[in-house]
Amino acid sequence: MHLSGALALEYRRLGNTGIIVSRLCFGSLTVGPLQANLSPKEGGEVIRYALEQGVNFIDTAELYDNYEHIREGIKDFPDVVVASKSYAVDYDEMRRSVDAARRSLGRDTLDIFLLHEQESALTLKGHRRALDYLVWAKSQGHVKAIGISTHAVAAVRSAALMPEIDVIHPLINLTGVGILDGTRREMEEATELAASAGKGLYAMKALGGGSLIPRAKEAFAYALSLPQFCSVAVGMRRKNEVDLNVKLFSELAPSDTEWDEVLGEPRRLHIDSWCIGCGACAARCGQQAITIIDGFAVCDHDKCVRCGYCASVCPEFAIKVV
Repeated sequence: MHLSGALALEYRRLGNTGIIVSRLCFGSLTVGPLQANLSPKEGGEVIRYALEQGVNFIDTAELYDNYEHIREGIKDFPDVVVASKSYAVDYDEMRRSVDAARRSLGRDTLDIFLLHEQESALTLKGHRRALDYLVWAKSQGHVKAIGISTHAVAAVRSAALMPEIDVIHPLINLTGVGILDGTRREMEEATELAASAGKGLYAMKALGGGSLIPRAKEAFAYALSLPQFCSVAVGMRRKNEVDLNVKLFSELAPSDTEWDEVLGEPRRLHIDSWCIGCGACAARCGQQAITIIDGFAVCDHDKCVRCGYCASVCPEFAIKVV
């Protein structure tokens, strides 16, 4: 595997999976249609650039609709680790999700596949048949490791006790913004429990979906201080963002100019004028950051974590993270 350039990046074993990942994970939501809306060629170029700097781990999801971008970026990097996720709730639906990922990414075996956005023991129970398929797919060599992604402390605690779960991808950050059911300290304790049980953990939303960008140095320092996490997924949409993050994760100090170039590009949820006020986005938002006022969707930017999930259910394609 090509690791030209940034050999200073640290690599860790992802729990008991045996999978080795870079501490910097390329969060690919940002390059696809829910956020920057880069073309597959453009998005693939940014992904490839990150891989050339030593990043060997990419996070995606069926929802992100960016498998084509990733396939373009990884075509000369067969050993890169790719994690994907699905909202599938039953056996056949999960089979279709896994088959689509294998086909679209051009891989017979997927590295990691997760139940997307679990909230508690109850939602895990509700997705039992989907998890059963993942267990079967793992036994057949179609998937190497399985698990969950979550914004909830309760889901981490429950998954930590499930022997079939290999990987947990939870939300955690400096202020705890976006945690659905507890405090930052409670999420720390839950993830410590999971790590002690051999689960491989990689973090999401270290910058709170963009809300912590003004405190980025402090926020990244916090995320990197948590020993239970093997990797941190960071959304990147431009090469200058890759450069800055590779330096940070290599324990090098980016220049003030590099910080200014990246931090000078704030992201916000943008709702276009053709919004019809249907309420699908408000119902989808786990942060309760969107309300319908006078027939138009309005975002509370203090609550919004810039995930872009609301955009995936908008029938008018009126929502973007920009």
